[in-house]
Amino acid sequence: MKIQDTVDYQVRATLFAMRRMYNLLASEQGTTQGVAYVLIHVPKEGIEATRIAPMMGMGATSLSRLLKNMEDDELIYRRKDNQDKRKVFIHLTEKGSQLRKKVRQVVIDFNQKIFPHITDEEIKGFVKVCSMVRKQVCDEINRLGVDDCRDITAE
Repeated sequence: MKIQDTVDYQVRATLFAMRRMYNLLASEQGTTQGVAYVLIHVPKEGIEATRIAPMMGMGATSLSRLLKNMEDDELIYRRKDNQDKRKVFIHLTEKGSQLRKKVRQVVIDFNQKIFPHITDEEIKGFVKVCSMVRKQVCDEINRLGVDDCRDITAE
């Protein structure tokens, strides 16, 4: 089997191309793909900070640095949970909400460019294959004794 025929090669090559494109588009808004991804995934009611890292595939240290920069840029603020003071929730500021609208539109525009070239059946197949690959990866991680792998789509 040629490396180009493997699932991981195709996924990584596509992901890297998309990240590059999103970083270029995000830079037009004065931000990065990482910041944009956080902005898109913080709901109006906020999100527990520890839930962001798994969604982004980041380590806690890298995420802490990113969130600190976003806080310094006044895109987010942190609020401790009233019942459990160990929990910290991330919320968008007004500035963060405005930037969120812009970067969300970039994602929508990109998908609107792709969908005319892909049939509904192909999209369903793509989603199914990605789901199956994620499940196999999580099963393998769990088999190796690490039980922190979960399907982020189950959120």
